[in-house]
Amino acid sequence: MAEDQTHAAPIPAPPPGEPPLRVAVIPVTPFAQNCSLLWCTATRRAAVVDPGGGVPTILEAVRRHGLTVERILVTHGHVDHAAAVADLAERLKVPVEGPARQDDYWIAELASHGAAYGMPYARPFTPDRWLGDGDTVTVGALTLQVLHCPGHTPGHVVFFHAPSRFAVVGDVLFKGSVGRTDFPGGSFEALVASIRGKLFPLGDDVTFLPGHGETSTFGQERHGNPFVSDQAVRGRG
Repeated sequence: MAEDQTHAAPIPAPPPGEPPLRVAVIPVTPFAQNCSLLWCTATRRAAVVDPGGGVPTILEAVRRHGLTVERILVTHGHVDHAAAVADLAERLKVPVEGPARQDDYWIAELASHGAAYGMPYARPFTPDRWLGDGDTVTVGALTLQVLHCPGHTPGHVVFFHAPSRFAVVGDVLFKGSVGRTDFPGGSFEALVASIRGKLFPLGDDVTFLPGHGETSTFGQERHGNPFVSDQAVRGRG
């Protein structure tokens, strides 16, 4: 029998001394939302996560880093995270992936919410791909896991790159706090279950980028967060 000569394309290696994944944080909107630019150092291909505004600034960051954006990723449908998705997707001619379909009602109201919060450019959009728990997305040669983490919104998703021990968590978890649950579709019980059942098991060493404010680690929050730490949960029990 003839030998099979079909082989998968080799995965490019990052340049010597470069981590496989790099991240630039681009604060946007009056809410100082952490839009982020994620890229594969081996291929210089990138994803923009949660472009709530600041399209010219995002495009300048892409140019400055010498990247090619191949997709837009969205953690959830709130206006400060998603107002500029339609504009950026049209300019870059790239697909939009995320959030989960349960956030469709938030996306449908982007124009009215944008008008109310000083973001007149906000427009609804239809993702090219709704995401769900267990899905994956790619950025160049990298693969990110998708975790459905409801509570702040019912369709919120988190993106996790296991080899880098890094997660983009949107408004699920913050340094010393958690996402609000008083919006329509919010649930504190669901939020706590998402954080403790899906995020903390990824490991104390995982660094996360929240939707606002500074980075932290799951370990730091598991030990000291007043809402979802081990001690806080025991106290409510």
